[in-house]
Formats: sequence, structure tokens, C-alpha cells
Amino acid sequence: MEKRELLKLIYLYLFSAIGLILLVIGSVRLLDLGLRTFVFKEADVYYVPTPLYPENEKIPPEELQKRVEEQKKAEETSRRSQKQREVSNALSMIFVGAPLYIYHWRLVLKTKKES
Repeated sequence: MEKRELLKLIYLYLFSAIGLILLVIGSVRLLDLGLRTFVFKEADVYYVPTPLYPENEKIPPEELQKRVEEQKKAEETSRRSQKQREVSNALSMIFVGAPLYIYHWRLVLKTKKES
């Protein structure tokens, strides 16, 4: 086998592997997000105690309730945007990895047939 053919084969296998790895990682991340969203719903909830008011300040119960509701809305918005970022990241890995893998793997198979 010529040196040039060997380098071409190494290149094809390398990029096929990279595409397959991207495809697997993206699929795993997407499956993880789906499981956390629909099956293990509590896995996506983080309990971080934050003071709603300074310790020395006395506030009326209505104001405290308003702050609690605002904090819940902010946490929900944050969770939703984090999920969207994760879906975007996972899908981009899949959309890049799948064609990369398929294209290079077909070239590997074509090269093997010619040999």
C-alpha cells in the first residue's frame, strides 16, 4: 500500500470516528434532556436557599409573597432557557456528526471495495 493511500485511509477512519463520536455524544445529551424533562422531573430542580430580604429588614407578608413568586418565575425561566441551550447544543452535535460520519464512512467502504 502506498504512503498516500495509507494517509487517505487514516484520514477517512479518523473523521469517521470523530463524526460517530459527535453523533453519540449529541444523542446521549438529547436523551438525557428528554429523560430529565419527562421522566425524572425532579432531577432538573435545584434548591438554592437565597435570602428574599435583608436580615434586619421587616417586610409585610404581601411583599414577601410577591418576592417569592418573582423568584419562582425567575428560576423557571432559567430552567427553560438552560433546556433550550442543551437541546441546541445536542442537535448541533447530531447535525454535524451524522453527515461527517456517513460521508467519510461511505468513502471508507468505497475505498475497501476498490482494493
